[in-house]
Amino acid sequence: MGHWVLQLPWGAAILLGAILAPTDPVLASESQINDPEDQDGLRFGLTSEGGLNDALAFPFVYFGLHWLEDDNWQDWFGQWVAIDLVWAIVAGIGMGILVTRMIVWSDKRIQKYRPVNEAMENFIALSIILITYAATELVHGYGFLAVFLAGMSTQHYYHNPDKRLDQLDFIEQFEKLAELGTILLLGSLLRFEPMLRFAAPTLMIAGLLLFVIRPVGAWVSTIGANYDPARRWLFGWFGIRGVGSLYYLFYALGKGLQGDVGEMIAWMTLGTVVISVIIHGVSATPIMNGYERYIAKRRDRSNKR
Repeated sequence: MGHWVLQLPWGAAILLGAILAPTDPVLASESQINDPEDQDGLRFGLTSEGGLNDALAFPFVYFGLHWLEDDNWQDWFGQWVAIDLVWAIVAGIGMGILVTRMIVWSDKRIQKYRPVNEAMENFIALSIILITYAATELVHGYGFLAVFLAGMSTQHYYHNPDKRLDQLDFIEQFEKLAELGTILLLGSLLRFEPMLRFAAPTLMIAGLLLFVIRPVGAWVSTIGANYDPARRWLFGWFGIRGVGSLYYLFYALGKGLQGDVGEMIAWMTLGTVVISVIIHGVSATPIMNGYERYIAKRRDRSNKR
């Protein structure tokens, strides 16, 4: 749509798709896992997707930027595959597991001399995030992917339920505070004139993305999964755009995205995030409440059988 309808160059169109790819269930917290023992398939799927696609869209951000710099993609395609696709993902996975294991190993040794302390668990959780991200970026891996793997590894390596719950509670609060700050920053960036000027392409892209591309993509990708139609449609609805898209946009702007194309991509991204935050933020609570009632009724029918 970006190339054929909006007449963007292929590199810019791919970059737009990569920027808008990440989803952000934190902006509708009812749709994400809030308990280590939560086994609900919908919340688990949305939370996992939000963690993974923040990192796995990054190679295509680089792909679009490379194409904008050089139309002859044969000059850089091999390097993109080797470094931006293969190495960065492998390094992110490896560092996410390795660094976390080292920190958890050190913490378990310290536990022999002190009991679990809620305040200390907050610092440990924060240190795992920051150290993992920084170490991964130093070896040119994807820090987002490493932090996602670090979260999984932390829950796996710790067998003390008090530690897991304390860390999860802190990360939730920290995450929501960071999200709130980012959304306030987004609001301060919005200006009426450029939003009005790019209203038509923004509404087209946002409408297609949220009401067509996401639902159809979610439906296709869950073919063969043990999900009923209601749950599959909810996967399609909760494609919330947020902080991940803003990060990729600002990263691309810092790497040379500029001019009329850069301005169009920037305002379409900001507008899409605003639209998504409003409609998903308003609809999340009633939809998830209805989903919980639906699950409860199904559970009651199964018990009666």
